[in-house]
Amino acid sequence: MLKAERYRHFVDYFSTHQPDAQTELHYGNPFQLLIAVILSAQCTDKRINQVTPAIFKDFPTPESLAAATPEQIFEYIRSVSYPNNKSKHLVGMAKMLVDVFHGEVPPDISELQKLPGVGRKTANVIASVVYEAPAMAVDTHVFRVANRIGLVNNAKTPLAVEKQLVEFLPKDTLRFAHHWLILHGRYICLARNPKCEVCPISWFCRYYERTHTEAALKRAEAVKAKKAKEQAKKKKLDAITKELKKRSVDKDI
Repeated sequence: MLKAERYRHFVDYFSTHQPDAQTELHYGNPFQLLIAVILSAQCTDKRINQVTPAIFKDFPTPESLAAATPEQIFEYIRSVSYPNNKSKHLVGMAKMLVDVFHGEVPPDISELQKLPGVGRKTANVIASVVYEAPAMAVDTHVFRVANRIGLVNNAKTPLAVEKQLVEFLPKDTLRFAHHWLILHGRYICLARNPKCEVCPISWFCRYYERTHTEAALKRAEAVKAKKAKEQAKKKKLDAITKELKKRSVDKDI
């Protein structure tokens, strides 16, 4: 299947079945989303949604968070991944928002990346979700699913995946496509055991084609048969070697 066809099927399916896909992080304004996304790095949205309500309540503005210490914030986020670094990032981010951006979350991706704890992925999330910019955030789910489906070729880095997706996806779908890929990776296209048997898009998925089609199954059977033949041969040779050693010992006696 040509890449253009795969992209067309991808957009057709998800724009029909998940036309308004949204982040699963809970937030009420851009500042809260920025906090949640920084915390979500290498951590589940479920866990982040458990700790952010208290932070949002006690530190409702950049000014209030900037006045806190990392040690204070640590107590709120001790259950998330890398709490020491993230507590420092949150306070540093808030201080820069106050000192440089007048307490407002900037819309520009390059400006966002100046904030502590904000990499390209986080900046793209904020730009696309808050400001509806045609940006593509690539996390582990997006990276895995885009490669598996066949939307990207030879994309070894998140940036390479981002560039190909931005190039081939219709511009008006980019801010939704990020969530399409994340949600599909979170609930269907799992890292270790993808649920191919219930996947609604397996019919145009390159991974499924490679692992579940008749030709793929035949190749797998051939590999299995070859391996069994080699094991049988090895077993026979081991038996012969063992017998020869036994005869050598008997002769010496």
